[in-house]
Amino acid sequence: MQKSTRTTEEATVAVQFTDLPNALIACKVAVDLFDDSGVKARFEGLFRSFDPQVQFQYFRSFRRVRISFQDALAAAEARLRLHKTDLNGREMRLYFAQSVHIGGPRLEPPKPDKQFLISPPASPPVGWEQSPDARPVVNYDLLCAIAKLGPGDKYELHTATPTTPSVVVHVCEDDHADSSGPDDSDHDDKPRPPRPKIIQTRRPDFVSGVKQ
Repeated sequence: MQKSTRTTEEATVAVQFTDLPNALIACKVAVDLFDDSGVKARFEGLFRSFDPQVQFQYFRSFRRVRISFQDALAAAEARLRLHKTDLNGREMRLYFAQSVHIGGPRLEPPKPDKQFLISPPASPPVGWEQSPDARPVVNYDLLCAIAKLGPGDKYELHTATPTTPSVVVHVCEDDHADSSGPDDSDHDDKPRPPRPKIIQTRRPDFVSGVKQ
């Protein structure tokens, strides 16, 4: 029973260390680390004690160093012992490097879940169907009332109540109507005002004394 329990614990520990990344990132390291070979050798010696085959990648612009180990157990032990230790007068902070799993040899484009939101859309989404246009609503009562209106007439749109006034539309008389066009609203033979004459702009006088 004890042997079975010990085997289960070892398997659990192995799974936990396997899930961890095998690389560390040293952040905000001293600037002397990139220029002084002695400081660099002392820095690398701290991590070679955990893994002789450790590899270093220096990023001077970010003041960071990536430390890659052979396995995750060495990386976890180095982080546990060297995190927030002093290096050339500065505190060294170590963090696990995040691993990115692409899932294939090529980078696939994102799924077009919301591609229909692009204006204009490249293609409609799956299952989209065009809705039929709604039938226009024609208010024949309103058209009939408008047709009965004539110059000088009035039409009550809203009847007055004890709390609200009435709304009445008064149609103005058209004194400047065009005599050339027919007027269906005027059925009597009243004389219409004469149509104003359009006066054209006078052409400038021609001068014949222009020298060529």
